[in-house]
Amino acid sequence: MRVCVVGCGAVGSLFAANLSLLDDVEVWAYDVWPAHVAAINAGGLRLSGADDVVGRPRATADPAELPACDFAIVATKSMHTGDAVASVAHALEGASVCSVQNGVGNEEAIAEHVAKVIRGTTFPAGKIVEPGHVQWDVKGDTTIGPFEPRPAPMDAVERLADACTRGGLPTRAVADARPPQWGKLIFNAATNPIGALTGLTHGRVCEDPELRSLVSGLVDEGKAVAAAQGIGLGSDPEELIDYAARPEVAYDHKASMLQDIEARRESEIDFLNGGIVRFGSEAGVPTPLNQAVVALIKGLEASWRQ
Repeated sequence: MRVCVVGCGAVGSLFAANLSLLDDVEVWAYDVWPAHVAAINAGGLRLSGADDVVGRPRATADPAELPACDFAIVATKSMHTGDAVASVAHALEGASVCSVQNGVGNEEAIAEHVAKVIRGTTFPAGKIVEPGHVQWDVKGDTTIGPFEPRPAPMDAVERLADACTRGGLPTRAVADARPPQWGKLIFNAATNPIGALTGLTHGRVCEDPELRSLVSGLVDEGKAVAAAQGIGLGSDPEELIDYAARPEVAYDHKASMLQDIEARRESEIDFLNGGIVRFGSEAGVPTPLNQAVVALIKGLEASWRQ
């Protein structure tokens, strides 16, 4: 079984390192950061924090080096999905390709280039400390299922879930992966931009009553948009937000959007709150708080270009 991890930032590195520990899985890691690729090839891919792992995937920054793969896990930032998958499409012609990215819209971008797509949602998180070294901040589960317009076969979904679980990343294969995806979307859209705008970690956002009230308002809009599409969330995102705010879970974790803002990188706001606004508009559900957050983050990004 050969797996290509497309995008070895923090989340991609978690999958690449852990899967490479399995004797029956050959892992290739594709990333455009030459220093990261060189460090992985020289000394392995190190994870520290929530667990200590040294994986040894084969890493490359040259798409032409990738062989034909059975599976791919796409973990790039959402705005890079289309270009990244297009660059490695020759290696994914027969592959089942799974997104483990934030937000909505990634599977649609992947489906423009491959025939078999898996919808995925993952909660493990971390950050790159230096090339070849990722700090694993948060453990969590992953859920994957066929992407309805261009689905991978269910047996392929189950096979990938089994490999991830055996590699140390608990993963469920389900027939409909939209509920967990929208649950995480609402979680991220309600908390990430507030942390990014204030500079606060997840726990500190949640312990401020006024900010926590704003988070709840964003959650309510997201839930209304999900309901309008007939997506039952199962669990309430509010409970997940409070759980993650515990000291032993993610109290001190800087959300990926805060990390992007601090580094003056483009954020994934269009795929988080922007996605809720887009689907809300299509369903006739008002989303004024999400619209305001999109405007604020985009305004902050625009200030760097002045």
